[in-house]
Amino acid sequence: MNRRLVVLLTLSASHHDLDLDLLEQLSTGGQSVGPTVVADSSIAGCVVLATCNRFEVYLDTDRDVDVAVKAATSTVAQAAGFAPGHAKGLLRLTEGTGPVARHLFAVAAGLDSMVVGEREVAGQVRRALAAARADRTMTASLELLFQTASRASRSVGAHTGLGTAGRSVVAVALDLAAERLTLTGANVLLIGTGSYARAAVSALRARGVGRIAVHSPSGRAAAFASERSLIPIDAGALADHLADADLVVACSGATGPVLGVEEVSRARHRTDGHRPMVLVDLALRHDIDSAVGGIPGVTLLDLAGVQAGTPATAPEVGDGWGIIETHVERLAAALAERDLVPAVVALREHVHALLDAELARAGGSPEVERALTRLAASLLHTPMVRARTHARRGDSQVYLDALATLFDIAPDEPR
Repeated sequence: MNRRLVVLLTLSASHHDLDLDLLEQLSTGGQSVGPTVVADSSIAGCVVLATCNRFEVYLDTDRDVDVAVKAATSTVAQAAGFAPGHAKGLLRLTEGTGPVARHLFAVAAGLDSMVVGEREVAGQVRRALAAARADRTMTASLELLFQTASRASRSVGAHTGLGTAGRSVVAVALDLAAERLTLTGANVLLIGTGSYARAAVSALRARGVGRIAVHSPSGRAAAFASERSLIPIDAGALADHLADADLVVACSGATGPVLGVEEVSRARHRTDGHRPMVLVDLALRHDIDSAVGGIPGVTLLDLAGVQAGTPATAPEVGDGWGIIETHVERLAAALAERDLVPAVVALREHVHALLDAELARAGGSPEVERALTRLAASLLHTPMVRARTHARRGDSQVYLDALATLFDIAPDEPR
């Protein structure tokens, strides 16, 4: 029997390949494409991972790879406003369990991040998994892939210095800001209440800033501030707090700029423009108009600036990749074992059917039933152990061929 195994694919774009503006367009339009993608008969499952510096679509298909890629690319292109051919040129294809797993595990562990070793992406991977579950676009293979990615990420964090080094986009951005103004005692205006905002509050307090006021374009500032002893501000008070701020950290991901040239210029005029002001824009969709950087006395740092200021690769990265390879091997073994489950179930059913027939002939004798049951268990033990051994060695087809030859067993569907 020759079974076609499930193929895992990734269509990905990241800061390695594209300008952040193109990534923004892909991410903005493509985050919710999962249900549409799996509506195509060539694709069984889909998980979309969209972060501030990457957009990736993970696919599970048992059909022709080219057909699946064309369908997924077309859906992403339509959502992002690209021509299908243009979108295909932006997305790199990775095919096969090993390469796909290796890539995702490195992403989850922060080894492929703009700031190597950053930990925020691990949470984004978990949220992508949760979103796919909610959208009902998850398959068993993708579930196992993403669960193993989270385990690999935790292992890299626990067994290398990457987990405790404090590397993150937020940390690098604040280090760059500290080169331009004194953070100790600084007044901070925080725009946003998401994961970056949470990380920013912790990092700012660790650097000894003074007052932190928070504004949320989506109206969640009050609850966010209450939990963290911050000052919540609404849109009406934004101008006053902007004028008092030494540092602005914007990471709301609103649909358009929250701060423009007019607002920042007015704030600078109210302070006579003598005090240096740093604005950090960590939003992929740009919370701050890029023209603000041209205002005298104002420094604007965006994700591109953070990428340029990222420290060199740490020596712990090599150890991290070794851990990643171990988890790739474990995933491959787990998937191979699972692929033989229908064969093992079919063998057990075959043996138990023979057992039931012999018990019927024996007339219900308890002694005969116990003896035959023990015999059946003994006969099944070695083939079941060998199933796992063959799967881990990559010899699943040898095992399936043996069942077909010896017992005429040819399982077609998982049970």
